[in-house]
Amino acid sequence: MKKVVLILILLVIGFLLFYLNLPVLQYGFYGIGFITLLLLFIYFFISLGITVDNSGKKFIIGSRPKKIILILIGLILVYLTVVPLFTTATIFHTASYQKMIGKVENGQKLSKHIAPISLDKIRVVDQELAYLLGEKIIGSQPALGSQIELGKFSIQKVNNELYWIAPLLHSGFFKWLNNKEGTPGYVMVSATNERDVKLVQEIDGKPLRIKFQPNAYFQSDIHRHVYFNGFASVGLADFTFEIDEKGNPFWVITTYKKEIGFSGKNTTGIVVVDAQTGAIQNYSIKNSPSWVDRIQPTEFIEEQLNDWGEYVNGYWNFSNTNKLQITEGLTLVYGQNNKSYWYTGLTSVGSDESAVGFVLVDTRTKETTFYKQSGATEFAAQSSAEGKVQEKGYKASLPIPYNINGIPTYVMTLKDDGGLVKMYAMVAINDYTIVGVGNSMRETLTLFKSVYNMAGNKINPSNVASKKSISSVIKRIQSDVKNGNSFYYFTIKDYPNIFVGSSQVSNEIPVTVVGDSVKVSFDIDNEQVIDVTSFDNLNLKLK
Repeated sequence: MKKVVLILILLVIGFLLFYLNLPVLQYGFYGIGFITLLLLFIYFFISLGITVDNSGKKFIIGSRPKKIILILIGLILVYLTVVPLFTTATIFHTASYQKMIGKVENGQKLSKHIAPISLDKIRVVDQELAYLLGEKIIGSQPALGSQIELGKFSIQKVNNELYWIAPLLHSGFFKWLNNKEGTPGYVMVSATNERDVKLVQEIDGKPLRIKFQPNAYFQSDIHRHVYFNGFASVGLADFTFEIDEKGNPFWVITTYKKEIGFSGKNTTGIVVVDAQTGAIQNYSIKNSPSWVDRIQPTEFIEEQLNDWGEYVNGYWNFSNTNKLQITEGLTLVYGQNNKSYWYTGLTSVGSDESAVGFVLVDTRTKETTFYKQSGATEFAAQSSAEGKVQEKGYKASLPIPYNINGIPTYVMTLKDDGGLVKMYAMVAINDYTIVGVGNSMRETLTLFKSVYNMAGNKINPSNVASKKSISSVIKRIQSDVKNGNSFYYFTIKDYPNIFVGSSQVSNEIPVTVVGDSVKVSFDIDNEQVIDVTSFDNLNLKLK
């Protein structure tokens, strides 16, 4: 009878440990070993039948432990200590760690990988600001704000527009208990327009209910739901909230295995879970839905890139010869054909301002391209931008790399202590002394190009090929004063775009009138309003 009770106790404890901790039932994961070891220790001590004698001073062991229990405990301890030492330790598997990232291609020009972009598509809202804007829209509805909390924002392209998206989550156990059907929707914040904030609570007239989520309990907990529906033996990571092109909410979860003993996490695919119904679909990397932007978790890529740079000359490299390390972490950027990439700079070990190159890693396939070109780290670019407005005390957001007229350029916002955007900045990646700071993105671009052109295109001489010159006649011209700076907008005959320039480009622009013959040079880009790089009034030359 005692043995039956003991077994029942162990079964109850074992079930609770598995239910709460969700250990991966696969070689290379510690969880199953620790739980099994704990159960064996509990059985071991209970089976001893330890009692106290009548004096209360001596312990009496009723029976000897069975050898099989001691053998099992020993085997589990070996599994948790000795096996990882030989199968996982970096010193024995240096080459394997260094190659985890896969084949690293050498890129020629960073500007050719990052697609050109128009001003209205540049990301001006970062994750921190998205959260502030999301909290504001939730706070405007008191009844909603008292029931839920805002989840983590993730960036995603929806119908070719960039958004920060976060689910509404339960704010506690009792809130979940009173609302088991789920929280009412999610928040969308445009990454390119801080005034575009949406609280989405229905799709096609049907109310949204985010039933499966990390703040739910029991079988509504998203991790537990997936675990007990066929994925107990699979590594699960990076639970990201995303929506499809129709706005339907899903959880995208990376599946992975360990390639080097108990380490070396490598993505194998994704699990897509309908946040409302709980329906589960498992995909390989190749067959994943096109609307899923991120399959490779930042944690995996950061570790693999650092190992690739750390062990370039093996384990015993105390002089740090040719060692590389990533800069400030990974940034999600979009390149050619709307592909998404993890971007980071690489510096030599011990360097903090100058990057020796830059890396783009496909967020879906993990294809990696390394651009061996010197430039500024993200931190150096931030410091350079902040230095332009140091009297204001603004702080720069994490720089995002863009292709501005063939120039690899960091774009960032400058925010006050309250986290609100006050100004914008552009810094040339190849030379962080080339900086443009303005109160609008248009003003920033104009000033950045002005500084760049005054530098004589030294940082990108090949960019001359992207310039165009036209001789024509002024049809319209009008000045506009922005923040104390005068800009002159004009149109010319037989060209559809509007041009803009300032006296910094040419002293002849302010005295130009309709009908004057002019010659203008400009960069070929995607803008409707084009900044001129040179301006000659031919009528003034004749006089």
